[in-house]
Amino acid sequence: MTDTAAVPAVPSATEATAPTDPTASDLELAGPSVPMTSAALDIYRGLFQSMTEFDGASVSDGQVPLQVIKNLQKRVAQFHLSYKFAIDELTTKIEILQEEFENTHDYSPIEHVRTRLKTMDSIIEKVQRTGTPPDVDSVRARIRDIAGVRITCAFVADAYWVAEMLTRQTDIDVLEVKDYIAHPKSNGYQSLHLIVTVPVFLSDHTELVPVEIQLRTIAMDFWASLEHKIYYKYDRDVPSELVAELTAAADAAHALDAKMARLRDQIRGLG
Repeated sequence: MTDTAAVPAVPSATEATAPTDPTASDLELAGPSVPMTSAALDIYRGLFQSMTEFDGASVSDGQVPLQVIKNLQKRVAQFHLSYKFAIDELTTKIEILQEEFENTHDYSPIEHVRTRLKTMDSIIEKVQRTGTPPDVDSVRARIRDIAGVRITCAFVADAYWVAEMLTRQTDIDVLEVKDYIAHPKSNGYQSLHLIVTVPVFLSDHTELVPVEIQLRTIAMDFWASLEHKIYYKYDRDVPSELVAELTAAADAAHALDAKMARLRDQIRGLG
């Protein structure tokens, strides 16, 4: 007898939900839920088939061979592990820089570090939103922010400085740069975004895994966090007067960064 397992009931399009990515930053907490469409369910099925090589054509009673379920669990774990290991590799590099500065310099340009690994639900949502084919190879090639690291710095110059220190390391390759500090988004969002590849050395091979790095100041991070909370509370339908206030707050955060940089330069001049 072949071991089988019941396929979990698939929620209807009105019952199931999938998180959306926030507008301000893919590293913020998950945004408000939206109804899962039939297209999203098709993506789940496509990834299931891609990860298990089981097309389900022989299933008539809702039962899937247990080995297929075990294979799916293993493939999902393997899929996520390479991104987790890439985060581990990158955070080790950042921690080395941070410890070096704390022990050999007057101050460290790195204030805080946060990491994020997208859940499968969030990946599915982005697959649907970007029109990525629902197979593992396409997801790996086209969705490059599954692993994310955010570095918060005190000053704007420090964000660029840390980015330079990381990207000149010989085993990190830069795939893409989006400078929302020099060119803020229309809502006022500012941050320096890098997509880099990090080598992950596994037991039998090496993988080059993409990671998104976000670098921003404390003021930028505070603004982005508040913006995310507001958009979450209003389910993304934010009143126009609040949008205007958020834009004004972004301008204030930019002015604060500039003022703090001038004060730092004055203090250095006194030394």
